[in-house]
Amino acid sequence: MKIWSTLIGSVILASASGAALAESSSEVLFRHKHWMVEGVTFDDGTVACLAEVDDPNDSFSIWTYPDATIKLQFYSTSWDFGDTGDTADLQVVIDRRAPWNLTGADLYMNSVLFTLPGSDDAVNFLMEVANGNKLYLNDANGNGVVWYSLAGSSASMSAMIDCGNAIAGSDPNPFK
Repeated sequence: MKIWSTLIGSVILASASGAALAESSSEVLFRHKHWMVEGVTFDDGTVACLAEVDDPNDSFSIWTYPDATIKLQFYSTSWDFGDTGDTADLQVVIDRRAPWNLTGADLYMNSVLFTLPGSDDAVNFLMEVANGNKLYLNDANGNGVVWYSLAGSSASMSAMIDCGNAIAGSDPNPFK
């Protein structure tokens, strides 16, 4: 596990959501095949769950938050988008099924960030991940950019759901 990229990813996601965070800590809750599920606590006391599949240069992460927000993060050391607020339309294909369109994904530093809509589509996407073997990240025209093994994703998505249930309603901000 690349602790550095996980912490950077945590800070990137927090920055993208407007929070000013300096540090985070994490605890590994589950490991299986290519996946790791972690509980993450940020320095302001907020918490999140992270399921990640990675290799030395690339990672695919799913973040869940107490308010049921689900964010996707695709990270690669070969990308350098800067911090100008650029966006892109992308596709995700799981096992050659119909593509999922990620319209307006944020491009930030080495990451592509996307918040799943709060709908049945998000649940269906996560079910495809849980049941899938490979996830392909493509450009808007369907040209391959990178792919990730989903080996172990079923058990990992189950652990992610358990983590999400544990943190549900734990947001310290009473005004949300």
